[in-house]
Amino acid sequence: MKKIFLILLVLAVSFSACKKNNGFVISGKITNAEEKYLYLDELKVAASVPIDSVQIKKDGTFKFQGKIGYPNFFLLRLSGENFVTLLVDTTEKITVYGDAANFSRDYIVEGSPGSVLVQELNNRLTVTKHKLDSIRSRMIVFRIREGYEAEKIRWEQQLIDIKKRQIEYSTDFVQKHPFSMSSVLALYQKFDDSNYVVQDLQSLKVAASALNSVFPKSEHVKALYANTMRLMAQEKNTKLMEFIKENGTNSPDITLPDYNGKEISLSSLIGKIVLIQFWSAKDRGSRIQNQALTELYSKYKSRGLEIYQVSIDTDRSIWLDAIEQDGLKWINVGDMKGSVSALHNFNIQKIPSSYILDKEGIIVARDLQGPELDKTIGKLTK
Repeated sequence: MKKIFLILLVLAVSFSACKKNNGFVISGKITNAEEKYLYLDELKVAASVPIDSVQIKKDGTFKFQGKIGYPNFFLLRLSGENFVTLLVDTTEKITVYGDAANFSRDYIVEGSPGSVLVQELNNRLTVTKHKLDSIRSRMIVFRIREGYEAEKIRWEQQLIDIKKRQIEYSTDFVQKHPFSMSSVLALYQKFDDSNYVVQDLQSLKVAASALNSVFPKSEHVKALYANTMRLMAQEKNTKLMEFIKENGTNSPDITLPDYNGKEISLSSLIGKIVLIQFWSAKDRGSRIQNQALTELYSKYKSRGLEIYQVSIDTDRSIWLDAIEQDGLKWINVGDMKGSVSALHNFNIQKIPSSYILDKEGIIVARDLQGPELDKTIGKLTK
């Protein structure tokens, strides 16, 4: 019986020890900081939040412990400007060595691959910024010196070359470490307040997709993913505008069959005010908007309004039933294959979606509803 009790006691102690070892540990030694306070801040998307603080021992040692559900950024801070950034994984045992005088610039971190990558990123950008600042200072100091214009051209090229090397380095870093949270830092590093180092959307997409698949609950990953989706939408809009410019019109053309099989082109309506709407007979929101469009069409048809409604349906009978049930008297087209080409050309992300075209076929508004839609159509059909 005593033997069984001893075995159970050993197991209990072992289990307790395992529980104590769960989580991360950040320890180390900072010289010339004896009995000063060291702070641990969690780095959020928009700010840092104090998490813990300890008094550094007389021998310079310190220790923090905590638990997180996924890798996260922390600041190990002596003061407002004297800190280092760590990328802490859930069970890492991290050791940091440094001196209080130059803690943020010269420290050693062990036991955390992510933190080593963060240090590499920050050091590289710091060196780049110093080079840029040095050249800019020379451009200011020597601006009244003879031969300045020739020197200025050379310095400006140096600035371009230094930035290019940093951009190549950071872009390559993201491509090499798509599943590391350190890539988030690389993607948000800036040369200055308004210029990001990495401006390549493909790198953003690679990192956002990879990290979202591994750390979907991370606040930083959520922000990166949302920002990437926004930039992708902007890029599509830019491509749409480029298409418009190259083709000499403000709206891509559409040619699709109506419910009688007759092909009708959007461009055939030049000279009318056109509301082009993308909808589905199966979509409740589209069916509700049909009621409002019926009133709008009745009010402004005689003044030159035409509605060109593009169905994304694949079931012809459901489409025809909806047209009859909702009393749709305007042009209704669809290839019953989702009208995919039309959707892509007009960058449609959701339904219902709509554009208003003036008499020259130029897009003047998008996704207006209610009083704002009525007011805009009223002005255009005067």
